[in-house]
Amino acid sequence: MRAIELVLRGEHIALDALLKSTGLAPSGGAAKAMVAEGLVQVDGRDELRKTCKIRAGQVVKVGDARVRVVAGPVDAQAAERP
Repeated sequence: MRAIELVLRGEHIALDALLKSTGLAPSGGAAKAMVAEGLVQVDGRDELRKTCKIRAGQVVKVGDARVRVVAGPVDAQAAERP
């Protein structure tokens, strides 16, 4: 199984964007088609929502690839805002 680690730049990433950014899908349209066809699992469950929000700690599986999503560095300015 191919293991990929994706570091988030914000709070979440859309599922189709994750598939494209990790190279598991060649385009956004292909990513959406993969999800619609039931080829993608999130945390061990089939996911049919193309733009569902994927957050740190979740695992996305497509075929023989497994993507573990981890939190990126905290934005210091955002942390200071009330």
